[in-house]
Amino acid sequence: MTVLKTSVIVLDCAEPEPLARFYAHLLGATTGPATDDGELFLVTGRAGPLLGVRRDPHRATPSWPLPEGSQEVHLRILVAPDALDEAEREAVALGARPVAAEDDGTRPDNRTTLRRYADPAGHAFVIAAVREDPAPAECLQP
Repeated sequence: MTVLKTSVIVLDCAEPEPLARFYAHLLGATTGPATDDGELFLVTGRAGPLLGVRRDPHRATPSWPLPEGSQEVHLRILVAPDALDEAEREAVALGARPVAAEDDGTRPDNRTTLRRYADPAGHAFVIAAVREDPAPAECLQP
C-alpha cells in the first residue's frame, strides 16, 4: 500500500508571512503558520496546500531569468486567455514586479500570452494563458 502523501513547493525568504499573504491574495487562498513549525507558512486553497513560505534570513534574492537563458524553479499560474490582463493587474496591485512578456503566437490580437514577474521577495513566477479550465472540476469540490 502506498502511503498517502502531498507535496508543496516552499519558497525561502526573510519575512515569510507577508509573502504568504501575497500569494494567498493572488491565488484566492488562505494562509497561516504550519502546525508545529512557526518558520513555515502554508498557502492553502480548496484542494489543500498550494505553496509554503519559510523563513530564511540569509536567503539572497534570486536573479531570474538568468542571462544564460536558464530558469530556476518558478511558479506558473494558469488563467483563461480572457483573464490574463485582469490577473496581471491583480498581481501588480499586490506588489509583483513585471519582468517580461512574451507572445507565443496564439492570440489574434498579438497580445502576450505569458507574463513573467518577480514576487515581493524576488522569486520568479509566470502568469500564462491556457485554453483549458485552469482549475479542474475535482479541485473545485467543497
